[in-house]
Amino acid sequence: MNLIKKIEAEQTKELPDVKAGDTVRVHFKIVEGKTERIQQYEGLVIAMKNSGIGKSFIVRKNSYGVGVERVFPLHSPRIEKIEVLRCGRVRRAKLYYIRDKIGKKAKIRELLGGRKPPLKSRTVRA
Repeated sequence: MNLIKKIEAEQTKELPDVKAGDTVRVHFKIVEGKTERIQQYEGLVIAMKNSGIGKSFIVRKNSYGVGVERVFPLHSPRIEKIEVLRCGRVRRAKLYYIRDKIGKKAKIRELLGGRKPPLKSRTVRA
């Protein structure tokens, strides 16, 4: 195995399948001086970028009427866990149009029944 792939394999984490349109709660470690605490950041995933170890996602939330976005590296050692609260039903990979929407127009429809696990390779018999 290539040395770079071996190092990447050690650093990858087992995290839930997160896609654009999902409402998530990210438990993130914050270091303040000598103390360390876990902060929760809850919002809508509006974009997923890159692949492999460098994968990141953007979470948007409204804080006191102001839209706040934060980029999280998916395989960061500072991410404690990710909870998927709702699976959204969207037709785009990047939801940047949500930035312009206010109130009920910024809602994402919920995917009823949840997301299905990916299909495993099927063997076709002749």
